Amino acid sequence: MKKFFGEFKKFITRGNVVDMAVGVIVGSSFTAIVNAMSNQILKPVINYVLSLIFKKDSLSELYTFLTRVDTVDETGATVPDLTQSIYIDWGAFINAVINFFLIALVLFIIVKIVNRTRDGHKAFTNDMLEGQPTREERKEMKKQGIKFSNKAAVAAFYAEKAKKIEEEKKAAEEKARLEREANPTTEDLLKQILAEMKKA
Repeated sequence: MKKFFGEFKKFITRGNVVDMAVGVIVGSSFTAIVNAMSNQILKPVINYVLSLIFKKDSLSELYTFLTRVDTVDETGATVPDLTQSIYIDWGAFINAVINFFLIALVLFIIVKIVNRTRDGHKAFTNDMLEGQPTREERKEMKKQGIKFSNKAAVAAFYAEKAKKIEEEKKAAEEKARLEREANPTTEDLLKQILAEMKKA
């Protein structure tokens, strides 16, 4: 039982679970903001524009009736009975499309801001690391008697280090090439056979 609770504690305190919980809470709050923006700001404007185009008071009156059943209201006017009629509700569809585009637009802006912030932080970190030698590099410089304040000596140290890395890389590539020549793969053998056939 103690092991079970230990595993459960480890699970709920794991970073990605906490991040996911925060994301769900922020997401639900964010949905409320988007819905309020859509219902209280954009839809009235769109309703006004569509009322000028379709000569209706709002999106809620945009119907295409497939089967219309009329009823008489308190004023004696004949109005459609929506509970009995079969109709296409264009207003609800347009509202759903507006909500989708609003949420997609706002999420795109948020992701763009987060990515830009992350890239800026990464570039800043890289700049900081490039300007500061590592602990091992400091030890090497101290062994060679190079002072960090001597910029020319530090630059020469880094140039020598880069040259050494390049030489090691070339040596490793040459070693790999020689090993491959000593132990050719099936592909290498087929290439050699093809080259010999072309010569003949």
